[in-house]
Amino acid sequence: MFPQPTPPAPLPPVQEFSPPHGLGVAVRMMWPLSPLFVMFFLVMMGLGAIFTSSTPLGVVVGAVSTVLLALVPYRKITRLRTVLRFDGEGVMLTDNKGFRVVLPWRDMTQVGPVNTRMVSPRPVGRPWGMKARAGATSSLGLIGWGERATPARVPGWMRDELARQPVEPGTGRPLVAIPLGAIDPGWTLGDMGRWVHAHRPDLMSQAQES
Repeated sequence: MFPQPTPPAPLPPVQEFSPPHGLGVAVRMMWPLSPLFVMFFLVMMGLGAIFTSSTPLGVVVGAVSTVLLALVPYRKITRLRTVLRFDGEGVMLTDNKGFRVVLPWRDMTQVGPVNTRMVSPRPVGRPWGMKARAGATSSLGLIGWGERATPARVPGWMRDELARQPVEPGTGRPLVAIPLGAIDPGWTLGDMGRWVHAHRPDLMSQAQES
């Protein structure tokens, strides 16, 4: 007789997940900023070449300046602490900056792409010259009607984007999203996927089609 497969362990009452920290994770999160870094490098290289009268030194100035600029978001990413909490009521995302998103199981509407931005989507540059726009990090996550709390101080562009999100008729609750893929790109095959399958198996079929 063939051995029977071991059944999966039952889900705990509460389970929390946090993203890994490291250079690879930071680079993946900073990749949408690469157009801004390229533009900054070219500008600083040109200025460096002008002031030093040397193209090689201009390249060095551009490279050093760009590395120093990249350290700013890198430090923010490595200091960010995000926690995903799963329980019988739903999913909650919190971080040490003061953001909180609560999404009950019954009010989830789909599993789909969730875009996460670190900086304003507006292009940067001179109107008559070179421009660059930072992209967004896209990952598979949960979407639905829930609750959202933000810190007292958030960038104006972020506040405007959140204000433009749809609200549920009758309740006024905003449409919120939790980027599970930002925590674990393979979440559909892990414990987070087990939670979603246990409470919303209809949504897991969407995840498999994405």
